Amino acid sequence: MKLSTKGRYGLRAMIDLAQNGSKEAVSISSIAARQHISESYLEQLVGKLKKAGLVSSIRGAQGGYILAKEMEDISVGDILRALEGDLSPIDCPALMDEGGCEQSGSCASKYVWQRLNDGINEIVDEIKLSTLVEQENGACSCHSSAAGL
Repeated sequence: MKLSTKGRYGLRAMIDLAQNGSKEAVSISSIAARQHISESYLEQLVGKLKKAGLVSSIRGAQGGYILAKEMEDISVGDILRALEGDLSPIDCPALMDEGGCEQSGSCASKYVWQRLNDGINEIVDEIKLSTLVEQENGACSCHSSAAGL
């Protein structure tokens, strides 16, 4: 599975928002400047994150964006699915509920694809935004696969 810039930049933006938005709303321009992401691209990403219920907007002179939930309640999976859609690395008709595939009943490889899909989703759902903020701040001495995101 290869994530696009939507997933990578969106995750960086959410970490930034979690770090800088605890006291007041954070502007798109400040996130864009810190993360070296185009403002217009970041606006598109934040729109998707808002639609998914992960961020909220505040209007006015002191407006901007804040997390819509506690960072402990937002998983990397929530963020990536909001931006990338389904995280399955392979489109296997045998794994679909409807329609399926003619080989579904005797296909041994669908076991591999199902385990791979389940493993990816389990890992990204287990890693919380709060853990990534701790990693970024150097406060966590644990060895997590989140560091490479």
